[in-house]
Amino acid sequence: MGALGDASLFSPWDYVVFAAVLLISAVIGIYYAFAGRRKNTSQEFLTGGRSMSALPVALSLTASFMSAVTVLGTPADVYRFGAIYSMFAFSYVFVVIICAEIFLPVFYRLNITSTYEYLELRFNKCVRILGTVIFIIEMVLYTGIVIYAPALALNQVSGFNLWGAMTATGLVCTFYCTLGGIKAVIWTDVFQIVIMVAGFIAVIIRGVVVQGGIQTIINDSYYGGRLNFWDFDPQPLRRHTFWTIVIGGTFLWVGIYGVNQSQVQRYISCKTKGQAKLSLYINLIGLMIILACAVLCGLILYSVYKDCDPWTSQIISAPDQLMPYLVLDILQGYPGVPGLFVACAYSGTLSTVSSSINALAAVTVEDLIKPYTHLSENKLSWISKGMSALYGILCIAMAAVASFMGSVIQAALSIFAMVGGPLLGLFSLGLFFPFCNSVGAIVGLLFGFSMSLWAGIGAQIYPPLPERSRPLPLSIAGCNFSTMDTNWTSMTTEPTMAMVTNLIPLDTSERPVLADYWYSLSYLYFSTLGTIVTILVGVIVSLMSGGLKQSINHDYLFGRQDFSCDIFSCRKSEKDAKDLWPKPNPYQGHENPSFVKDDISLSELK
Repeated sequence: MGALGDASLFSPWDYVVFAAVLLISAVIGIYYAFAGRRKNTSQEFLTGGRSMSALPVALSLTASFMSAVTVLGTPADVYRFGAIYSMFAFSYVFVVIICAEIFLPVFYRLNITSTYEYLELRFNKCVRILGTVIFIIEMVLYTGIVIYAPALALNQVSGFNLWGAMTATGLVCTFYCTLGGIKAVIWTDVFQIVIMVAGFIAVIIRGVVVQGGIQTIINDSYYGGRLNFWDFDPQPLRRHTFWTIVIGGTFLWVGIYGVNQSQVQRYISCKTKGQAKLSLYINLIGLMIILACAVLCGLILYSVYKDCDPWTSQIISAPDQLMPYLVLDILQGYPGVPGLFVACAYSGTLSTVSSSINALAAVTVEDLIKPYTHLSENKLSWISKGMSALYGILCIAMAAVASFMGSVIQAALSIFAMVGGPLLGLFSLGLFFPFCNSVGAIVGLLFGFSMSLWAGIGAQIYPPLPERSRPLPLSIAGCNFSTMDTNWTSMTTEPTMAMVTNLIPLDTSERPVLADYWYSLSYLYFSTLGTIVTILVGVIVSLMSGGLKQSINHDYLFGRQDFSCDIFSCRKSEKDAKDLWPKPNPYQGHENPSFVKDDISLSELK
């Protein structure tokens, strides 16, 4: 099976299935954009009056995590580097516990809309603006990669021009999230998570059947060195070990689930703190299912192509095209299924990009425009919609940059690590160090951001040598080049695909000394580096600038009051007693101009 190479392109039925999935998503968005205007619920903005229950929020968190980066990137990573990627399961457990028990209680108690409101409460407006700007940089870069990934898949299976596919993807996402707002994001998440899991399951079932059972896949993976679950090498320069994934991965994902606006705004919309915590724990189950499916798909990839690797044989030009190639290889006799898989990748993108652009628009209006103007809510709403469109166009431009960043999964996680780490350090200074002042926070953030950016950009310019990343061997011994379809090569050899340069041996004669040490630091440690540097510098500068003499409101710190209840005993009345803000009308919610025309009506899911 591994030497097929005659996989055909999309059939008409594939286009029908693919178009149907996108059409349903668009219809949901359009429906909530127009039908919602007839309801007198214009004040239920981002948090929906804090009336949501745990299940829809958990589904939304899971769906937004599972973008095309996960669908395409994770199996390709397992194929090349082995199943040690599954050690992220330990990271997810630690991340959910830390976020649910430390960050969530504080944000929920303060009744904030933008996480960067907290920075102004704890420090000052300057820190808030700086944190907002860095968040905007992070999300624009990441969203560009998310747009690029499914365009790469569509280019692979249909022959669409890569740049045309990227532009079309970005425009669809921009239209979708600008029209539908947060309601469309939540509801299409529920629809899209079903489509995405269905795409994974279709590949797994067919792969197991083609290979003659799961035992064959396990045996092939074992003898091919792919079952490398336990590698306890403490060397921080190694790309993936147990320690880099568990320690570095925990810092990285806490930066996403703990302080990233696009995730936090979901779980703080629950009706009680207990429901918010429960949504995170239910989401953990979803993360585990996604991880298991992605790793198993990676092992199936290796079992099918162990004797004829499509990448090194240059049938495809990038490892991230392996999954679309496999789909057309083993499912070409099942019309519509390849279309379902590409729809799976696109569904993840619609979910992620729509929530990201909405979050970008929300923090821009809430943190950078509203505090300095006296515009009406209606005008702020139109400005926010315009910002959504602007960020959509900007993200399309960043998708072009993403094509030069190598593996989509590593590029995405590197961005979250480089930028999210210093932000995590900034929030940690505010929550855990009562003597930390605004001077220490700003200097610490700038130092942490500079250090992680230095290491990250250096790693892009001087990629770590193979002895650091340790890719596993691939073979083309079983390839029958005389029978291979040249369609694949002809449509994927565009000069913009810089990932093919990974096939070229690196010239080590011109590498500076830093390249084999500082720049070879595991990309997962970028977040740990940024967080620790931010905290250390912030603490030192605060102590030197009179931080011990300042008096602060201890309600802005993580404290005993945040341990007051668990998942099942939290009550809204308990939270309200500690609220620092005026108690909102239970049907009104906390205003957010980004969604002034939107409402969330999820009572039927309670």
